[in-house]
Amino acid sequence: MPSYTVTVATGSQWFAGTDDYIYITLEGSQGCSEKNLLDKPLYNDFERGAIDSYDVTVSEDLGEIYLVKIEKYKYWYEDDWYCKSITVKTPYGDYLEFPCYRWITTNKELILRDGRAKLSRDDKIQILKQHRRNELVERQKLFRWKEWHPGFPLSIDAHSHSDLPRDIQFDSEKGVDFILNYTKAIENLCVNRFMHMFQSSWSDFADFEQIFVRISNTISEYVMQHWQEDFMFGYQFLNGCNPVLIKKCKEIPQNFPVTTEMVDCSLERNLSLEEEIQQGNIFIVDYELLDGISANATDPCTIQYLAAPICLLYKNMENKIVPIAIQINQKPGPNNPIFLPSDAKYDWLLAKIWVRSSDFHIHQTITHLLRTHLTSEVFGIAMYRHLPAVHPLFKLLVPHARFTIAINTKAREQLICECGLFDKANATGGGGHVQMVLRAMKTFTYDSLCLPKAIQVNGMDSKEDIPYYFYRDDGVKVWEAVKNFVTDVVNIYYDSDETVCEDMELQAFVKDVYVYGLRDNEASGFPKCLKTKEKLTEYLTLVIFTASAQHAAVNFGQYDWCSWIPNAPPTMRCPPPTEKGTITIEHIIESLPDRGRSCWHLGAVWALSQFQDNELFLGMYTDEHFTEKPVKEAMLTFRKALNDISSFIQDRNKSKKLPYYYLSPDRIPNSVAV
Repeated sequence: MPSYTVTVATGSQWFAGTDDYIYITLEGSQGCSEKNLLDKPLYNDFERGAIDSYDVTVSEDLGEIYLVKIEKYKYWYEDDWYCKSITVKTPYGDYLEFPCYRWITTNKELILRDGRAKLSRDDKIQILKQHRRNELVERQKLFRWKEWHPGFPLSIDAHSHSDLPRDIQFDSEKGVDFILNYTKAIENLCVNRFMHMFQSSWSDFADFEQIFVRISNTISEYVMQHWQEDFMFGYQFLNGCNPVLIKKCKEIPQNFPVTTEMVDCSLERNLSLEEEIQQGNIFIVDYELLDGISANATDPCTIQYLAAPICLLYKNMENKIVPIAIQINQKPGPNNPIFLPSDAKYDWLLAKIWVRSSDFHIHQTITHLLRTHLTSEVFGIAMYRHLPAVHPLFKLLVPHARFTIAINTKAREQLICECGLFDKANATGGGGHVQMVLRAMKTFTYDSLCLPKAIQVNGMDSKEDIPYYFYRDDGVKVWEAVKNFVTDVVNIYYDSDETVCEDMELQAFVKDVYVYGLRDNEASGFPKCLKTKEKLTEYLTLVIFTASAQHAAVNFGQYDWCSWIPNAPPTMRCPPPTEKGTITIEHIIESLPDRGRSCWHLGAVWALSQFQDNELFLGMYTDEHFTEKPVKEAMLTFRKALNDISSFIQDRNKSKKLPYYYLSPDRIPNSVAV
């Protein structure tokens, strides 16, 4: 009688094993096996990290094996089991891989196909077509769209983390609780004695050092030492944790009446301001989005303030970008002066602090939350709803959706919700952050997520003109590496543009992103469909880059650049100055966050900047969803390219007082998971 050997790999996560009854059924072209009991309770099979083999004997040859069905029945208590993969050895010595990487819950059955990726057109057999349809029907019941707030990109329909489908929840090694993590961070930083000292001001800048943790050879200490200097202020627009706002200035805005006479002492080439603009030496950062946003009013004992500055910057003869003019609010007038480097020391310093505070708000809510977290969740939900596990693009994208929906659900549960942690220290808490997202959605575009296009639109693409823009340089290298990998995968499965057009699962995925993620906003430029291999490659590159490299670039530098509170104040407690010559050091200290808010802010940026345990970095595909040799070769080529980029960055940083490493591939997690 023919015998098949079934080898089952259990995951290594905590509690991945099971003591329940496990049954398996093989279904082939010539018949179906009986239901075989693989594990009985207390047999010590299917333990965490185990690989167990069993013989399945059948009366007749099953032919080509199409499906493997797994069933689990409860023995004593709810005992979920994480199955990594199943390998079937046929009577003829052939090995078939059935990737799983799923949690199997009690009294549920799971049906697996072998690991060869297939487009829907490749399935000719009715049983496989039906399995494909059934999987998407079930997924769409689990992955439902929901409007968390009117005008936001739609998100998952889940009130809490425990409501999520089991497969996308954090496992116990990677569970995230923001309240617990922030509190632990505050304790680990030894600043918990300050965490309830709201309304208690610091005495001077040096007093902030009581909560500043000095870690040798880190950027944060360098920031503390040099934060008041103009070169450090300008450098952060290029290589800080929000390096996406700076643009080459083509003309001075009408509401920012800067003249050559005002800035003449800052210009080094004996040219007028207009001539400097024409030569490409003037840059601008405009925080118009913050204009009129409601400041946090959740604490009646502390009035908090926001501003919407415009900052003009200049590339000096040393190729350093330095500020030359700041207007703290949008509407010009006698009560909204333009501050200059030639002004009194504390006038100029406070103007820069207002810019840094505004930059922090845009960074947290738009650059970080909207443009990486919420956007990646949209891609993830649409992927689960429309790409079955056998689809090559599901296999390509699923590592880049790992834990994203879970972390965002936790954030809605604890962080950005009403009375959430975001309200504790941030001036945009209490609803301001919601207003900001709604405004940003009106100008949010597809091209702004395509790094090379975004850099070019901002006029920041010339290495010759702007030589020290490492975010751009490293980002373009990583973008190209991802694009080349995606191109290889697309070429394996799509032989023509026509194949792209005919892939209805792909088209449904893209349409779902546009309709529900971008809320049918035609002005966003997000495609409703994809018609060419070139456009498909760009789209997939954007999805992967946003979830991995873009998030890494704007997330993991938060402690480096924001832990020194005066360099990134999360709130301001005095209104912006309305005249020059009145600012004192005491006024600046009173304007900066109090001890309690400083403490919560420090805990937040520390927690957000930490890699998770067992982090999977870009190019690390430990779950083998793909089984075909050509794709595995493409992965090796991809990893080689990423390793070369990491080596280049490491060599460059050796000579830098301020190393830039956020886009080194060995520090880029595969997905948005923190």
